[in-house]
Amino acid sequence: MAATDDCLSLYLGFDFSTQQLKVAATDGNLNVVHQNNVQFDLELPEFRTQGGVHIHADKLTVTSPVLMWVKALDLLLDKMKRAGFDFSRVRALSGSGQQHGSVYWRRGAGQTLRQLDPDKSLHQLLQTGFAVPDSPVWMDSSSSQQCQSLQSAAGGALRLAQLTGSRAYERFTGNQIAKIHQTRPDQYQDTERISLVSSFAASLFLGDYAAIDYSDGSGMNLLDIRTRDWSGICLEATAPHLDRLLGPPQPSTSILGNVSSYFVSRYGFSEDCRVVAFTGDNPASLAGMRLQEGDIAVSLGTSDTVFLWIQQPRPALEGHIFCNPVDQQAYMALLCFKNGSLTRERIRNECAEGSWDVFSSALRDTPLGNHGNIGFYFDTMEITPPAVGVHRFDQDDNKVSAVCSQVEVKALVEGQFLSKRLHAERLGYSIIPGTRVLATGGASSNKDILQVLSDVFNAPVFTIDVSNSACLGSAYRALHGLVAESGVSFSDVVKKAPEPQLAVTPNPGAQEVYNHMLQRYAQLEERVLQESRP
Repeated sequence: MAATDDCLSLYLGFDFSTQQLKVAATDGNLNVVHQNNVQFDLELPEFRTQGGVHIHADKLTVTSPVLMWVKALDLLLDKMKRAGFDFSRVRALSGSGQQHGSVYWRRGAGQTLRQLDPDKSLHQLLQTGFAVPDSPVWMDSSSSQQCQSLQSAAGGALRLAQLTGSRAYERFTGNQIAKIHQTRPDQYQDTERISLVSSFAASLFLGDYAAIDYSDGSGMNLLDIRTRDWSGICLEATAPHLDRLLGPPQPSTSILGNVSSYFVSRYGFSEDCRVVAFTGDNPASLAGMRLQEGDIAVSLGTSDTVFLWIQQPRPALEGHIFCNPVDQQAYMALLCFKNGSLTRERIRNECAEGSWDVFSSALRDTPLGNHGNIGFYFDTMEITPPAVGVHRFDQDDNKVSAVCSQVEVKALVEGQFLSKRLHAERLGYSIIPGTRVLATGGASSNKDILQVLSDVFNAPVFTIDVSNSACLGSAYRALHGLVAESGVSFSDVVKKAPEPQLAVTPNPGAQEVYNHMLQRYAQLEERVLQESRP
């Protein structure tokens, strides 16, 4: 580890996200020494994107121009050069890409990548490099037909989830590839290699086709998450020759090779700079948040997202299981809850005079377990679980039409966190000694909301700043990639990073109250689901 502690050495983390390309550079002590970005709409107006994408006339098809991402990298590296950034100090780089998006390299593009002329920009050199000029991205929902075909071939939605970590989703890459093959056979025929956004970006730095990593590969409905190889059943059901077009997947900690001579000549990178496998933005965020075994991260925003570190996954019809990006033996899971801050704000307006202070008082003034009242607040059709409407139950599990304001506030917040715990445990998560809940997002600044979170999970809650988590996670992974093969753990590598702040600890007696309440919540959720079904 001595070499990686050298403060002269730098580690780059790139994030090819939906609306911008970002970079963070850290030194060996994990201090951030440089940050930069390129906003697609603003700085690359010639591509005419809105929010980094093109929404097509059918309102279902959503794509991004591949050459925009290429040109953004030219722009970003030129900005860094002008700012005096010393590329020769970079020992390793890695990165992340928006998950699920796919890039289709034209025949001959591999040869072009291997012979890049450092006197020209990447944008000039790769003008004709792509068989499909507009990449389908995660916002696309135009592949319902392909999802149904894949689930049928796999033996149903649950069987597909058990195999690949998720049931078929329109945005998942395999279903997008199937659609390209069926609707644009000539372009598919002209494709030499298919990359994810992450492995496409790594390919630019490598000067050759980069492998898809296990973690981002888990978001395709194509990778068997247990064997960590492509599923023959899924490949066959998707498109011909797909194993050849995708190439073999590799561990997320792999060193793919040294940076291309193009970057050595054009920007002054060291010939010895290593390219560590790029991964998806969600896995990179898990690395940036430095989750460990037993930890759970809860992002409290417009929609609430839960990140889990799990050892023994149990895939379900809701949520996603991915291979863990920093530990080859482990997994991570993602759960999305659509009714987040907007629902909390509605209840604040209706039951707390529009005041967060009054809302917080209601949480403090009602006992743990809320006198046995339980509520489900799904203002819009929920994802986890697929239900809609407001459903309130009293201590005897009778449905009631209304409760007093204080009880309503507590029922909302307890219900939201009981749901997160229930669905996390169904995916294989378990609270262990040392478990930490890491809270982020707007509502994480409210200590009384965090107290309920802590009580429901019976674990301390810490707050973290994740404004740059995918970039930071990528820089940390670049550093870890250099030593991963020698058995050094990711947590050892990142121990110098700033610690999260302890916000609250669980109240005595919380475990007993909420363990019992969780069982009731699960049974009542089943009743709500029955009522929500058409």
